[in-house]
Amino acid sequence: MPKITAADVRVPMDVPADSRDIYVENYLKATRNTGRLMLFACDQKVEHMNKDFYGEGIDEADARPEHLFQIGKEGVIGVLAGQRGLVAQYAADYPDINYLIKMNSKTNLVGTKQEDPYSPQLTDLEAVLQMRENGVNIVGLGYTIYLGSEYEATMMAEAGELIARAHEHGLLVVLWIYPRGKAVTAEKDPDLIAGAAGVALCLGADFVKVNPPKPEDGRTAAEALHVASMAAGRTGLVCAGGSTVDAETFLTQLHDQIHVGGACGNATGRNIHQRSLDEATRLTKAISAITLADYSVADALAVFQGEKQFGYSDI
Repeated sequence: MPKITAADVRVPMDVPADSRDIYVENYLKATRNTGRLMLFACDQKVEHMNKDFYGEGIDEADARPEHLFQIGKEGVIGVLAGQRGLVAQYAADYPDINYLIKMNSKTNLVGTKQEDPYSPQLTDLEAVLQMRENGVNIVGLGYTIYLGSEYEATMMAEAGELIARAHEHGLLVVLWIYPRGKAVTAEKDPDLIAGAAGVALCLGADFVKVNPPKPEDGRTAAEALHVASMAAGRTGLVCAGGSTVDAETFLTQLHDQIHVGGACGNATGRNIHQRSLDEATRLTKAISAITLADYSVADALAVFQGEKQFGYSDI
């Protein structure tokens, strides 16, 4: 896959002149000079609490939060996404990782049947900028919106303001957008997923993370995703990884999302970190081989199985 240069990066017009070089640098860092994003999602310690990190089928190493950072160091990723406090505790020991700070989060203890979801912003931008001043390699921010929730207007307003302010400082923004709430009867409806992608574009996001749409009207999930990719326009669309599946299935789905669905990368958490450090590291390399270097599924699977080498020098 051809690399991109600074001249190839489209800088949004809300990025001021004195922050354009910082924005370009962060974009190239996050996408490893490819224009595609390999996002290692590590925000589930709030979203799903400890059930994603300890229990049946989960390697015991995942019970220790540092496991996430060890994977980020030894594997091949674009950015590690986590809450400000999580990153603050470990970043000094893992300075070379590109970090994306997740600005809002909520637990899953209050279900949709009890109340429509609202994910409040947990920290302000100034605290994140201070971390960057302290030497933490922060390249972007993340924010979740639940479209269809009675609180969607509040979340959209917060996200819009956050994107504008982040761009002022040369930071990228990835929106997590999930249709969810009493008004939503089918969270993975292809039209809703495409609608979410369009909302992200209109709010000015650099990337949007969505759930893969369900197959419908004779279309595969990847074919349905293509409509969402078109709706996203110049906002890069990536898919959530979901629950852990076998590596070949996951890599096949990812390859189809990119080459059929038009996705601009991936956003993967549980499928990576619930494995041992060795296996998780190999899977990040296999995922990045597809996402950042256009490997075939067979070649990426060979990377995962240790039969083929892949590292940053191969991008």
